[in-house]
Amino acid sequence: MQVFKVLVIDDSAFMRKYISDMVTSDTQFEVVDTAKNGQEAVEKVKSLNPDVITMDIEMPVMNGLEALKVIMEDHPTPAIMLSSFTEKGARETILALEIGAFDFIQKPSGTISCDIHVVSEHLHQRLRAAISSNMKKWPIKIAPFPESQPTVPAAPMVPDISVTPAAADTPTVPIKPASIDYVRKPVIQERSELQYRTPGILPKKQEPIKPKKPNSDRQLHTAEVIRESAATLTPVPSIEVPEPKVRQPRRTTFNQLVAVGSSTGGPRALKELLTGIPEDFPAPIVIVQHMPANFTKSLAQRLNSFCQIRVVEAENGDRLEPGTAYIAPGGWHMTIRREIKGTYVVELNKQDLRNGHRPSVDILFESLIPLKELEKHVVLLTGMGSDGARAMNALTEHGVQSTFAENEESCVVYGMPRSAIELGCVKHILPIQEMAPKLLQVVK
Repeated sequence: MQVFKVLVIDDSAFMRKYISDMVTSDTQFEVVDTAKNGQEAVEKVKSLNPDVITMDIEMPVMNGLEALKVIMEDHPTPAIMLSSFTEKGARETILALEIGAFDFIQKPSGTISCDIHVVSEHLHQRLRAAISSNMKKWPIKIAPFPESQPTVPAAPMVPDISVTPAAADTPTVPIKPASIDYVRKPVIQERSELQYRTPGILPKKQEPIKPKKPNSDRQLHTAEVIRESAATLTPVPSIEVPEPKVRQPRRTTFNQLVAVGSSTGGPRALKELLTGIPEDFPAPIVIVQHMPANFTKSLAQRLNSFCQIRVVEAENGDRLEPGTAYIAPGGWHMTIRREIKGTYVVELNKQDLRNGHRPSVDILFESLIPLKELEKHVVLLTGMGSDGARAMNALTEHGVQSTFAENEESCVVYGMPRSAIELGCVKHILPIQEMAPKLLQVVK
């Protein structure tokens, strides 16, 4: 029996021992050495040439992401990341998968440490798959991770330079137009019945205000300060201000739908696919990517920062719109239902795992069978197992002809696509780089 060499990388001596014990609980794996930071990891990968590595992210000297970049550039090696299931951990893990990590497992801590057998099983499964995977040197172009999903900027607000007697009754604060610069001296802002005027427009003559006796000195002082300030304002140039752009409402009508399933290696494959889709794509895209909760949200935010189309983590009740990709949230099955008004909505449920997964590609694909009025385009990308293959075959039996599978050469793991191809239900077998152009060709 062949024994595979594993390098364990973690800054904690306890975790290095813990992970090493988990790895060697299967006699097929041998821990050849450990490293306590990213710099040591880079050096030992070169000298020991391990078959696979386990890598922590938070480490001194050189962290896991920095080390992974160097390793994937100089000495590509399958890497299993140890990730914390926090928002920060999810974001870092998505970056690691983009750089070239094969997969990830939850870093043992707290209650999960009590069930070492479950964690060990997950780790061994991923180690075997990583060793037999197609490891390639992927381009490394890492952009900053968005703090939140980008939003369409609102049209610039323009001050209303007309002053009416009615408007003078309510204090307002002038708003600076986006395209105009002006200078003003500080104004002491105090409560009074006087009106703040737009810069450059002097106050209209008004009847003198009779201050109340208890505060007469204070109000007169305030009025004097405001009059002096208004007189010293630099006038705004008289220019024509364009009308604010009115954002057109999103289309909700469509007659085509794209459905995608992916698993191990999927984040990079999805990036390659979705970045090739233009903003005016005439169909919605619904996606199941095998991932835990939190990670799908970070994945959607990351993809949205790259893509021309909008990419979101789906929510229950979302109405499908063209030019938008909806990623099923981790821990939830996603289905699509047609409403009476002719719109289509996302439905999420917590039914039992299918093929060991929730969300499951099969469940998403099966929900499309009754939608006979739509032209459906079904895609299976890289991933372990066979999730999605049987439902893709069922769709072809119900008249769907536009079916795609990623070919073996570009798959990180040639499992899900191969299962569909073996059932004879795939019309287009393509490398991931050619998937988007072909999809644009068939989605008219």
